[in-house]
Order: sequence, then C-alpha cells, then structure tokens
Amino acid sequence: MNTVPATASVVIVGAGPAGMTAGIVLADAGVNVVLLDRLAEGANTSRAVVVHARTLEVLDDLDVTPTLLERGIVVPHFVMRDGDRALARVSFEGLPTKYPYTVMIGQESTEAILLARLEKAGAQVVRHAEVTGLAQDADGVTVDYTDADGNPNSLRADWVIGADGMHSKVREAAGIGFTGATYPESFVLADVRMTWPDPRDEVSLQLSPEGVTVFAPLPDAQPNRFRIVATVAEAPEHQDLAYVQALVDARRPGAHAKIEEIIWSSRFRVHHRVADHYRAGRILLAGDAAHVHSPAGGQGMNTGIQDAVVLGRLLAAVVAGAPQAILDDYEKTRRPVALGVVAFTDRVTRMATLRALPARLVRNLVISNLTRIPAVRNKLAYQLSELANR
Repeated sequence: MNTVPATASVVIVGAGPAGMTAGIVLADAGVNVVLLDRLAEGANTSRAVVVHARTLEVLDDLDVTPTLLERGIVVPHFVMRDGDRALARVSFEGLPTKYPYTVMIGQESTEAILLARLEKAGAQVVRHAEVTGLAQDADGVTVDYTDADGNPNSLRADWVIGADGMHSKVREAAGIGFTGATYPESFVLADVRMTWPDPRDEVSLQLSPEGVTVFAPLPDAQPNRFRIVATVAEAPEHQDLAYVQALVDARRPGAHAKIEEIIWSSRFRVHHRVADHYRAGRILLAGDAAHVHSPAGGQGMNTGIQDAVVLGRLLAAVVAGAPQAILDDYEKTRRPVALGVVAFTDRVTRMATLRALPARLVRNLVISNLTRIPAVRNKLAYQLSELANR
C-alpha cells in the first residue's frame, strides 16, 4: 500500500525490526501511525540472525514470539574456542526466563513476521518513500519525502520516530550527534551450507591470530546451513566459495569443514557509536539510528527492538493524554543500555582480535580459568541474553 495520508499522529521513518515493532505497539494502542521506508521491499537476506531471551520476552507480549520459535532454531549454548580448544562453555539453560536460549532466525524471516503482525494491527508501511527533510514546531513535525517517481511530498505528524539506521536522516535533521568511532578491521558475513563438526545447538566464537570468527547454525530443511561472521584486514568486494573456505580453514584448522555452497555473502565495516540524545522535541530515535556496535554477541537488532517497545508504550501514553515529559524516561532508561552494549561488545571484539602470542596466551588462560566459576558463566549468559535490561 503506497497511499500516504496527509496527517498522522506518529510517523515512523524506517520499516526494519525496530520501526515495525514500534508501529505494532502504537497501532495496538489505537494510535494513528504510518511507516515510511525508502526501500521497495523488506529484508530479503538474513543479516541479523540472533534473537535473545529478553527480546523473546518483549515480543511475546506482542504475540510474535510463537511464530519466531516456529520458524527459527533454538540454540541454548555458546562456546568460545581458540583453534580446536574450547576455552569456555556458556549455557543459557539456567536463566530465569521462559526462554532460556537464543533463537537463530534470518532477519528476512523476522521482518516478514513483524510485517504480518503490523498489518494485523492495522498499520501500513509506505514503500519507495524517501525522507528528505524534517521541520518541527511546537505543534508537530512536517516530514518531507519523495515518492517512487521522485515527486516531492509532505506529511504532517504530531511525533516522528527515526528508525532509519546508522545513516539516519532523521537524526541528522534533528541535529543529534552520533559519537563514536569505526573499527579498523572489516567484516565478512556469509550464509553457507557446510559440513561442520559442532552440534547445531551451539554458537561458536572462534579466536585466532587472523581475527575473530563466529559460526552459528541457521534454520533450514537441510541441517547444514550456517552463518559465518569474520573479521579480516580488508574484505574483498565479492566473497566466493574458495575465499570463505580458506578463511574457515585458517580460523578452525582442525574442523575439516567443507563448504558446499555460498547462499549469500556481504562485507561491511563496524562502528561503535551512540546518539548524544534520543529525543529532540517531537523527534525520537530507535534502533541503529540511536546506536551501532560490533556484532559480537548479536545484540544490535535485539537492543533496537527493546528500544521500540519502551518508546512505543511511552508515546502511546502521551498520545492518549499523558504529560509529554514522560518521554524523557525513554532516553534515561534506554541510552545507558546502549552505552553498556557498546562497551561490552567493544571489549569482546578487542579481546577476540588480539594478535600477539603473549597477549593471546594470557587471554586464553584468564578466560579458561574464570569461566570455570559457575557465577561467572551465569553472569556472562545473563549479559548476553540482555535479561539485565528488564
């Protein structure tokens, strides 16, 4: 549907997981909400694949989690390795939650599930609508955008949520800074079919002098589909089977893994940044527009979805007549969470990419000894699952 109304209570820019989750919460509360997205369609690649326990909890309130469980694969274990040696084994099974595990599911599936739920709630996503500018005053925000033919249009809203990613035009128009930096390494991401020695109920974080590599199972009719994420000095533009096979052989030489097919691959650089503020008047930020960080731990999409639920509920209350000042609680509660996730994933990334042998030996000894302590393992599982964000 691409008919855009002239006015709306809330306009959400960006129809990714965070934007659609906010839309569901608002639409369920009876708020007139419209989502604008510049893309012709939602994600058709797997990208973010981990859904953690806390996210499963908040999406359960929206009746989304049962479908995620139906289409995903339950993975309750996390293993950290150097070569063939397991340095640490962390289980989510003892966590105090209805969902003591992670669910692995491609982002294209997650977005399709959220879109169906959004449409059930009565909201719409307007595609081919690229926001070009925002102008706010005391009574609302004028959203300028171009349609599929490049024609200029505008939409008047009481509130705007920027969920339009790392290069957010909403954040830029609101004049909100995005403080942080970029990692020197680039990342290779590949979904493959391969023979792999590890069980499909665990995610493996592989440490090596060449860099960090994550191996994670993905749901499939055939039990040999995996996600590979690896740091490299400079990723090639195209990652063919030979390149990814060589990467796996170098990072896990004893695995005797054989890649049968590259389903999809990409390269990217990773930033660690947090918006200086989450609100500027009637404009608010969520998801990657508010924070980006290393994929270590798979917490990016999860943190964004949790942002959206908190923001959606607060904004729905304001639309229903609550004082606008309660929106300040959003930044007070969610920005510290983002700062904590950025700090945690930064430590993990830097620790995992140590290259000097003495530093690696010390790292391995510390990890191995500390994670023998049950309290340490439980704390790590609790942090990865984001249950501390309740």
